[in-house]
Amino acid sequence: MTEVVVRDEVSGNELALVERLIEEAARRDGQPAVSEQGRLLLRGGAREGVRHLLLREGDELLGYAQLDGTDTVEPPSSELVVDPARRGRRLGMTLGQALLRESGHRLRLWAHGAHPPARRLARRLGLTEFRELRQLRRPLADLDLPDPVLPEGVTVRAFVPGVDDGAWLALNAAAFSHHPEQGSLTQRDLDARKSEEWFDPAGFFLAERDGALLGFHWTKVHAAERLGEVYVLGVAPEAQGSGLGRALTTVGLRHLAADRGLPTAMLYVDADNAAAVRVYESLGFRTHETDVMYRTET
Repeated sequence: MTEVVVRDEVSGNELALVERLIEEAARRDGQPAVSEQGRLLLRGGAREGVRHLLLREGDELLGYAQLDGTDTVEPPSSELVVDPARRGRRLGMTLGQALLRESGHRLRLWAHGAHPPARRLARRLGLTEFRELRQLRRPLADLDLPDPVLPEGVTVRAFVPGVDDGAWLALNAAAFSHHPEQGSLTQRDLDARKSEEWFDPAGFFLAERDGALLGFHWTKVHAAERLGEVYVLGVAPEAQGSGLGRALTTVGLRHLAADRGLPTAMLYVDADNAAAVRVYESLGFRTHETDVMYRTET
């Protein structure tokens, strides 16, 4: 008999089972059903507002879902994944209904890749589409971009771990005050990313004037895929519209192409952020795939 077990923390053998399930599903589907942030929360121990739902049948793990209720304004966000070998048994529906119960029927659910089965599941759960996140890509071979033009008095340097943490967190919060998922990052979140194998401060660029941070471009390398990422790009409110974002994008792309020798770059951008989409498309990026978030009616 199947059952859904709710945990505040996943550890030991259960953690290994969940991580293996996520990896196996990613190999089958072409991309992970649980985001990087979700995987960090899975491995990061107990955290207020975060719950883990394990769909079990005896000692076997059939599926996993995560409920992140740390946003104090929006409904809890969630992700779910079902063992590829067990699909077709309505297990996604079982996990989705459990998420609705745990969230008090106030739920946001990500579908990475926007595959038709995810769309059908969302519809059966009574959820409607309300956010589209695009993954854009561009080739880096023979990268030919104009030299970056920085605002007067602005210089660019690499992030120094343990020295720049506080100033960067403050800048990130200001730059993404409209975007709770990114703007609410804490020292614990930053430390979790700094401990990942991919973290490289040489690819984490800070723009400053007179010692004050005005913007940043944090790049990331997916070594197995030989893929570079515009991981996070942020500009302080007072520096927006100055061309700093475009300049920092160019700095990071040149690093990924020349210093890391990568053939392709990617990034994520909300489809309704028309200004950012225009900038990235003018730099040669094109849509590669789409993630969709569904939610309960409010």
